[in-house]
Amino acid sequence: MSSEAPDPDASADEVTAVRIEDEMEQSYIDYAMSVIVGRALPDARDGLKPVQRRILYAMDEMGVTSRAGHRKSSSVVGETMGDYHPHGDSAIYDALARMAQDFSLRYPLVDGQGNFGSVDGDPPAAMRYTEARMAPIAEELLADIDEDTVDFSSNYDDRLTEPEVLPSKVPNLLVNGASGIAVGMSTKIPPHNLGEVVDAAIHVVDHPDCTAADLVDTPESEGYVKGPDFPTGANIVNREGLWDAYTEGRGRLRVRAEMEVDHEENRLVVTELPYQENKARRIERIAEDVKDDKIEGIRDIRDESDRDGVRVVVECKRGASVDVVRNQLLEHHLENTFSVISLALVDGQPRVLNLKELLEQFVDHRREVVRRRSEYELAEAEDRAHILEGRLVALNNADDAVDIVQDSEDRDAAMAGLRAEYDLSEAQAEHIVRMQLGSLTSMEAGEIEAEYEDVQAEIDRLEAILEDDAELRAVVKSELRAVTADYDDERRTDVIEDAGSVTREDLIAEEEVAVVVTEDDYVKRMPLSEFDPQHRGGKGIIGCRPKDGDRVSAVFTASTHDYLLCFTDRGDVHRLKVFELPEMGRTARGTSAVNVVDLDDGEEIT
Repeated sequence: MSSEAPDPDASADEVTAVRIEDEMEQSYIDYAMSVIVGRALPDARDGLKPVQRRILYAMDEMGVTSRAGHRKSSSVVGETMGDYHPHGDSAIYDALARMAQDFSLRYPLVDGQGNFGSVDGDPPAAMRYTEARMAPIAEELLADIDEDTVDFSSNYDDRLTEPEVLPSKVPNLLVNGASGIAVGMSTKIPPHNLGEVVDAAIHVVDHPDCTAADLVDTPESEGYVKGPDFPTGANIVNREGLWDAYTEGRGRLRVRAEMEVDHEENRLVVTELPYQENKARRIERIAEDVKDDKIEGIRDIRDESDRDGVRVVVECKRGASVDVVRNQLLEHHLENTFSVISLALVDGQPRVLNLKELLEQFVDHRREVVRRRSEYELAEAEDRAHILEGRLVALNNADDAVDIVQDSEDRDAAMAGLRAEYDLSEAQAEHIVRMQLGSLTSMEAGEIEAEYEDVQAEIDRLEAILEDDAELRAVVKSELRAVTADYDDERRTDVIEDAGSVTREDLIAEEEVAVVVTEDDYVKRMPLSEFDPQHRGGKGIIGCRPKDGDRVSAVFTASTHDYLLCFTDRGDVHRLKVFELPEMGRTARGTSAVNVVDLDDGEEIT
């Protein structure tokens, strides 16, 4: 087949031959970029995917703000789909519901009314049953959008325009996080505390040459961002993963449930679960592992959660170690890994960004928004000052101005007469002609002059912002602090010192056992409960039943957490924990030492 490119000028009746490989390659690239840019990845500036941005903009256009009444979710979905996002109502409603879930977003952008799902994995009710409006913090994302602060482009059918990005006074990408799977790439950015992120952003404004390391708060260096702040709380237990995530844009965090250990009642109370954990499914799997003896020592599990928070009670069996049960739960169920991939769109291209670069994108965006808003407001103020100057001229010559207007044949003649007499602009003359003649003579010079002075002061302020970078930076910082004052709250997720992974020792209760060793190097351990104290004349019990020719060479007691040192006839010493020995009954011979100690051929324990 020919590899020639199709002729764009060819008529509809002509057929151009192309290589199937070339067509498939180009089509796949087009599809991949469409998913990456148009659906899956957030913009680094406002932290929103297109569907989220369109939902919020549609709600703003509908007037469904935080001060308005709730509207049916179906009406919001319909407006969004009809005007901006023609990709199906289910995808739009899923995005709307997630923005209303306080267990998904650290600072929900939608104020929902009705069933929008739960941490148990329950789906939201149908959109015809739920209602929604914008949350107050969402309005901060849209503030000043009507003042030429961002670029607009045509919607899918060219009937309307939509914003390419929102002005966003809130560093939303870091504050609420993001997740998405595109073609060949994915993003997973955890949510953070607003106050910490704003403080870090202000530092970037003041110190543009800082590094990501300067922004991270660690025991070794004072910074601003302690770590992710999940809406569901829990604990982050490895600082190394945090450091990688913030300095390189990728890292693995270990997130551990918050549990209260009640030794008196011999129970555990789980009060916070790792982010995005399905509570009901997790409890079900714990129960299955208890039934299959993968987890030992649990008598009962109760879910006592309510609208005030999570509360899962784990009752331990009598005699079971509550600490060992806790460690078993951490190993299997109540600790997971959150893999951070800080991938976002920068100038329409996907990039992995570290903490400094994420904040830099937001700060640069805010600088541009403030600059464009100031230019818009300056033009408005200058127009108003220009009109006021014309009104002052007319006021100072009120009688003559009235005569000119009354003596003119029509409005155009009146405007021409005023412009010729007082050297006014067309806009000034038109404003005077449109006024009622009575109001022209009754205007008070003091009021107009006072307004003119106020407008001039506003012009001076706006010009200072546009001419002095320090003034512009001051405005950016002031608006960030205002957002913090209105919406900041306490951290929910604690970052604790690296607790290390749960080891096998953590899963074994510490207790005294009897260790039995035979002459043929067979070894085992037994609980001391196998033995009863004997009185004088009492008959003992068998502690081991060796095979013919073998006999017990040593019996001693030790803790399951003690080390056992094994010396060989070749001068080597092997070390192992007592709990690593097999636990067997008193009539069992034991297991050969070569099964628990790495011995060479012919090597024996002495």
